[in-house]
Amino acid sequence: MTSSCSLLEARRDKHLKTDNPNRQRDTSLMSVMSLQLQAVRMKFLESGALTTHSPPSSALSLSTNRSIAFSCGIRPRAAHLGAFKDEGALQQHLPVSLDLLPICSDTQFDRVLAEAHRQNELLIIVWMAKWCRKCIYLKPKLEKLAADYYPRLKFYCVDVNAVPHKLVSRAGVTKMPTIQLWKDSEKQAEVIGGQKAYLVENEVREMIENELTTY
Repeated sequence: MTSSCSLLEARRDKHLKTDNPNRQRDTSLMSVMSLQLQAVRMKFLESGALTTHSPPSSALSLSTNRSIAFSCGIRPRAAHLGAFKDEGALQQHLPVSLDLLPICSDTQFDRVLAEAHRQNELLIIVWMAKWCRKCIYLKPKLEKLAADYYPRLKFYCVDVNAVPHKLVSRAGVTKMPTIQLWKDSEKQAEVIGGQKAYLVENEVREMIENELTTY
């Protein structure tokens, strides 16, 4: 408590020393905050929740820290919200995007199809090229889509200029980007990305959902 209030006082004093065109208004506000700060101190002292030899603020509970801050009329900014979290707490975030797994040869292509067939999995294979502007715009959206369907589906990408042309012909790819859905080592459906990226993303999602309903 003592440490928390000292920090609030330091912030108040620092604010008063800075050049501020609204100094008079801010001074009044800070005076009110000082009175509120004193009232909070008295409240905690009377309740027995605080003594003159209080432990450091890190030992105070989360609810106590919040009560002190909000009772003093301070709304913490998003950057300061971490101060209200328990020490050592870890936040786990789900991935918002996943890299498309590259396929660099026809041998690898066959191996990926065989493994998916053995695991009874669906595959999304994106055929693109580095010089293709639409591919560049679409790729981040497909990476987010890959995260949405992970681990049910795996998303792969093939640079048509980095693999033998016979592989591109074998997949029936004539335009970029082309997004294909494969199952049991066979191409089941495809979307040719000639439209805006978000429209292509919607078509790919629809293609996947249609296949999952019968899978």
